[in-house]
Amino acid sequence: MRVSLRCGAKTRDGGTCRAPAMRGKVRCRMHGGAERSGAPRGNQNARKHGAFTQEAIFERRQVQAVICEARILLDRLGRSDGTAAK
Repeated sequence: MRVSLRCGAKTRDGGTCRAPAMRGKVRCRMHGGAERSGAPRGNQNARKHGAFTQEAIFERRQVQAVICEARILLDRLGRSDGTAAK
């Protein structure tokens, strides 16, 4: 056990994993050395939803800009007719 190769995967604290690597592999059973480890082929969980595409981000920024302009306009209209802005 002491002379076996170590996994070497990076841990959350920035160090390296100290678990022994699986036989014939460079990672331990917890970091991908186990048989059949990893995501299944054609994993449906990995599909993109499109919320962070360049087009979606651009569209959200445009909507926010229109909302901001509308708020400024409403604020100015509220002040011009003598009512105090809230």
